[in-house]
Amino acid sequence: MLYRFLFRVVFVRLNPEVAHELVAGAMKFLSAVGFLRAKKSETTKTVMGLEFANLLGMAAGFDKNGTLIRPLHALGFGHVEIGTVTPVSQPGNPKPRLFRLPKNKSLINRMGFNNDGAAAVAARVSSLRLKNQNLPIIGVNIGKNKNTSEENAAADYLEATRLLAPVADYLVINVSSPNTQGLRDLQRVSALRPVLEAVLTAAGKKPVLLKIAPDLEVEEILEILHLASGLELAGLVISNTTVSREGLVSEADTGEQGGLSGPPLAKRALETLILARATVPASMVLVSVGGLSDAADFRNRLALGADLVQGYTGFVYAGPLWARRLTKG
Repeated sequence: MLYRFLFRVVFVRLNPEVAHELVAGAMKFLSAVGFLRAKKSETTKTVMGLEFANLLGMAAGFDKNGTLIRPLHALGFGHVEIGTVTPVSQPGNPKPRLFRLPKNKSLINRMGFNNDGAAAVAARVSSLRLKNQNLPIIGVNIGKNKNTSEENAAADYLEATRLLAPVADYLVINVSSPNTQGLRDLQRVSALRPVLEAVLTAAGKKPVLLKIAPDLEVEEILEILHLASGLELAGLVISNTTVSREGLVSEADTGEQGGLSGPPLAKRALETLILARATVPASMVLVSVGGLSDAADFRNRLALGADLVQGYTGFVYAGPLWARRLTKG
């Protein structure tokens, strides 16, 4: 109730990115003084050979630089996927670049991979691991820099992997964000193969997953699924934000450019999950993300074949107890 009051009265009056930074700052402070502290899990779930406290994770985009891993764990997330991280730090797209659609319980973002760069993030996560034994599973989502051409994209992913694989529990290749010009072109199989091969070579034994877009045609998705299976990727993250505005209730910022997240994305994310589960080997891990709302939705995605589930926008609208409500029992 308190969070709903603050959201409706305070946060809605603030620029969404400013509000995010204020919440992140509060989370870091509460974690530092010991108010937010994760309990050691008595039971775990094994996925990709890793021990997860539960099957719900924070999706990439909320913690771009690995500064919120401990507080997110304390709030009930069994894994935290940080990033997207690029080889070299970059500021991202011009502001404003994050928009709320409260009538739709959705967000539009065109952040553009703003992050501190692979070396800085790797050093931060390494330091965190040295100081703390009770941590969630840490995934690192990697991408190419904005100014890197398609021809040189594989080299960017290779460099990010070289720096980040040693500190990550698993890696996710992001070629599906709509907010870096030309990035989604890397989902063509001819362009995607060298990227995947480069990351697999550099990752060693660390699990490597691929995050795909929800806006692909079925034939394109099947091509990617067959490529991922053939290269024996550990899994797929389904799916990224969408450029579609289908099903939205009209409000002030529905026309903004960028990737849409929230309930309108759920239908397509579930359709792609079902398609993937019917296509790829049972051993390939599927992570369902996009429009996750409540505990029933969480359980449904697991029933449909997801091995792990991630959320972001649902947490923003529902507040700090959201993860615990979804995973209770």
